[in-house]
Amino acid sequence: MTSTVIVTGGAGYIGSHTTLALLQMGIDVVVLDNLSNSTTASLERAAQITGRSPVFVQGDIRDEALLNGLFEKYPIQTVLHFAGLKAVGESVNRPLAYYDNNVTGTLTLCKAMVRAGVFRLAFSSSATVYGNPAIVPIFESVTTGMPTNPYGCSKYMIEQVLQDLANADPRWSIALLRYFNPVGAHESGLIGEDPNGIPNNLLPYIAQVAVGKLPELVVFGNDYPTADGTGVRDYIHVMDLAEGHLRALEALETRTGAHVWNLGTGHGYSVFEVIRAFEAASDRPVPYRIAPRRTGDIATCYADPSKAMRELGWKAKRGLPEMMRDAWRWQQMNPNGYR
Repeated sequence: MTSTVIVTGGAGYIGSHTTLALLQMGIDVVVLDNLSNSTTASLERAAQITGRSPVFVQGDIRDEALLNGLFEKYPIQTVLHFAGLKAVGESVNRPLAYYDNNVTGTLTLCKAMVRAGVFRLAFSSSATVYGNPAIVPIFESVTTGMPTNPYGCSKYMIEQVLQDLANADPRWSIALLRYFNPVGAHESGLIGEDPNGIPNNLLPYIAQVAVGKLPELVVFGNDYPTADGTGVRDYIHVMDLAEGHLRALEALETRTGAHVWNLGTGHGYSVFEVIRAFEAASDRPVPYRIAPRRTGDIATCYADPSKAMRELGWKAKRGLPEMMRDAWRWQQMNPNGYR
């Protein structure tokens, strides 16, 4: 495994759990994060768990001079790229911010990598690139390019840029990791998902209702063509996701070109199923009300993760009860997140 990794967005939810996994592997980590939706407390706690600290640099991936300086200062061989805005609903209202941050930021990062002679990159993509899938489970080879919101479009654009880079220059080794729905927290309860304001994602919303921070959950739509009318998603434990990144980094050491892998469990759960599972894990009721569907949401989305098993030797190990238990432990121990 490579010696020094730079993790953009490494103080955020998925970035901090992956940083922790890298530190546990004995890998030196430089975290670059602008702290727009994160805190260094996540990295301090990762250091507490692992006994090793990452280097932290506060800054933006659109800052070309800063990136050049980092590649000059540290012996970086690999980039794990998480930095980006990620709320589907917000992206519908603020498309320019999403394209600027996500797409322009990635272009700036890649240019800095070329200047530094660093060509190994794992990109945090998303199942949103599949748009509204005609069939489930979703294979990597199905048609992409019709995302239903600007967030998904920004991820799709970045994938296209990275595919073109790999086609144009054989030095590049790129992993395009399409996540499904990351949930849960590290089993210690010390790091977890800490959204600003009212959560955009289902599980932290449920957890904040259960802990008494929010009065009720809003369920967006109960008229989808699914078994109980609510949206069905592939929820994956964030530590399974972090371990998927480690396997992808190992694969990039012997592969050139751009490679796509789904990181999901292969199982879909409805909103109501997740609510019931969380109530069982927490022994708390989760009151909810039904609201209209949100723009850009789809009925059903879950992965076929068999390619990652075949090529990376990776599969998700933690089931829905474990995801709920770990999310509830984090919320109980940290009712106000990291604050």
